[in-house]
Amino acid sequence: MIEVCDLDKSFGGLHAVDQLSFCVEAGQIYAVIGPNGAGKTTLFNLMTGLYIPDSGQILLEGENIVGLPPEQLAQKGLCRTFQNLQICMNMTALENVMLGRHRHLQAGFLPSLLRLPSLRRSERACRERAAALMDFVGCGNYLRTEASAMPYGALKRLEIARALASEPKVILLDEPAAGLNGAETAALEQLIADIAAQGVTVVLVEHDMKLVMSISQRLLVLDYGRKLAEGNPDEIRKNPDVIAAYLGA
Repeated sequence: MIEVCDLDKSFGGLHAVDQLSFCVEAGQIYAVIGPNGAGKTTLFNLMTGLYIPDSGQILLEGENIVGLPPEQLAQKGLCRTFQNLQICMNMTALENVMLGRHRHLQAGFLPSLLRLPSLRRSERACRERAAALMDFVGCGNYLRTEASAMPYGALKRLEIARALASEPKVILLDEPAAGLNGAETAALEQLIADIAAQGVTVVLVEHDMKLVMSISQRLLVLDYGRKLAEGNPDEIRKNPDVIAAYLGA
């Protein structure tokens, strides 16, 4: 599904991503871990069009997507959530999720001006799908709630629902468990498994090692922008370089 080839990105004298290569299979739960400053979020920003790499390729189903803006990547099936919440607080929870379905709406000047039946049907279908996604992520009780009035844990799930509303092939989750309590993290783990079970490829950056090791099929460990190790959870747990640099003895 995704192939990263010799990816390189520097900011002045800082080499944030250094000749990085890896592959993510379709339907896989793939985790990227490493110490703070290892280049994890920079990698996500490169993969989602927020940064342009200095060199290298990022292939989505064999197509080089380097240089494409985020809205075109969403059309090709690549969406993400953010480490810091990017929620429209002046909208309801349902409206936030509907926003994620904008590329599926039948829009245009004339239909919007005349409020044609096709437009009304499209809007109704969008609302129904958004409500179903809120149920799926566990936010069904907040349909008409203003986003500003929702608890933090529910907002994290709401952002996932909005990303899923685009019907992605790949969803990138940037620290989805950050700030969650134990019960919320357990619910998130089940949600990620449910997303993958629907055929969506999941790539996540996460510091919660219990979550990562229990749910990921493959892990990439970064250290100062370089690949330190890659493998399944058991291989990563036993890797002496990973233990020394990140997990600890």
